[in-house]
Amino acid sequence: MKATMVLDTTKHYPVLLNEIISIITPQHGGTFIDCTFGQGGYTKKILSYENTNVIALDRDIESKKKADQIISKFQDRFIFKNKKFSQLNDLKIKNENIKGIIFDLGYSYTQIKDPKKGLSFNSIGDLNMKMGINEFSAKDVINKLESSDLEKIFKYFGEEKEAKRIATRIVKERKDKIIDTQSLVEIIEKTKKKKNFKTHSATKVFQALRIFVNKEITELISGLIAAAKVLKKDGVLAVVTFHSLEDKIVKYFFKSISENKSVSRYMPKLDQPDTLFKLTKKKPIIPSVKEIKENIPSRTAKLRYVIKKKNFFKFETEIYNHFDNLIRIENFGNKLWKNYQLFF
Repeated sequence: MKATMVLDTTKHYPVLLNEIISIITPQHGGTFIDCTFGQGGYTKKILSYENTNVIALDRDIESKKKADQIISKFQDRFIFKNKKFSQLNDLKIKNENIKGIIFDLGYSYTQIKDPKKGLSFNSIGDLNMKMGINEFSAKDVINKLESSDLEKIFKYFGEEKEAKRIATRIVKERKDKIIDTQSLVEIIEKTKKKKNFKTHSATKVFQALRIFVNKEITELISGLIAAAKVLKKDGVLAVVTFHSLEDKIVKYFFKSISENKSVSRYMPKLDQPDTLFKLTKKKPIIPSVKEIKENIPSRTAKLRYVIKKKNFFKFETEIYNHFDNLIRIENFGNKLWKNYQLFF
């Protein structure tokens, strides 16, 4: 996932804020869920309207510092939970009138620049990349998984064309030393044949590692399903993505819950199953030229949304099967988790 950040490090710019507000319409009041609280940009804007309430989630415990500032001002209207958005069902909000649920899948500038997290290829020291509530780190992945596993992670999560060469080189060099952030960057730069001067050589590998360490594929799928369940009739589910893999998952899910499947043209229209959500725009909403100038990383952002047509809690989806290959790759992490359990 790309970072939601700006050149002016003293300011935080929630991506596509105006567009999201126009879609979820908090000016009419209601309860909203901010599934990726971060620096609180969306939450603060929603709470600026009267008769609104926000339930915010973030797996990064560091976000609680910002949340505490908002709680002091909106004590009766704001709740923060240090949870992953896949844990939405744990909130027991089935009877709440949820009008809107927002996901911003980008990392904040603060997170990218935090040396303890080690998310950036410019970091110094150990590979980490844990965003909270994790089972293993990027250091474990790079120094313990087999070459074939690393190859698939880089290829499918980072769309890295030279994944095999990089994985082979990593396994060779880790025999002599523990691979840290700087040495991984050096390995990638030495190994890659094709140079892209617009993008750092390590960008795709680091993206792949962040996705793998934080189980972002199953997290996103589970979060979307949970959100679709707890949202109420006429409620909006809005998601901002920053790279093609995320967008493919969101696009497929929204399409699958807003279109009739395998309906015979000979079946009477009245007998055809009703759709669960309304997809008003097939193409994503992208940032304006003005927003991109103010916040350069927003250039890759895509906003998609659907509107719930009727109240329901249970429904069937084929999304896990559709992305089974990615989930199986993500499950390579079970090898590291099992080893950790055996050690202790």
